[in-house]
Amino acid sequence: MPSIRRIIFITLAVLGLALTVSYYRFELDRIAEIREAIAKSEAELERRRENVRVFREKAEFYRTQEGMEHIAREQYNLVGNNERVVLLVSPDEYHEEDEEAP
Repeated sequence: MPSIRRIIFITLAVLGLALTVSYYRFELDRIAEIREAIAKSEAELERRRENVRVFREKAEFYRTQEGMEHIAREQYNLVGNNERVVLLVSPDEYHEEDEEAP
């Protein structure tokens, strides 16, 4: 029969080993969580960098004469010199206007 001292020693060794393994597993889980958070942050950073790049390209474009003309056409319905405005009306709309104005 093993001595009480040996049983206590073996029990403490097993308990220490179990604590070490569980702590190691806990740390591995934390490392995995941190890596996942880093990956998400890097993806968000890359997305924001792409947005900044797009906004810079737009800013550069709108600083040019062509860009200003584009804004004037799109937002303010203006036309440039030597340009014609063509208004397309469907036949139904055309006849309704004729009937309303005697």
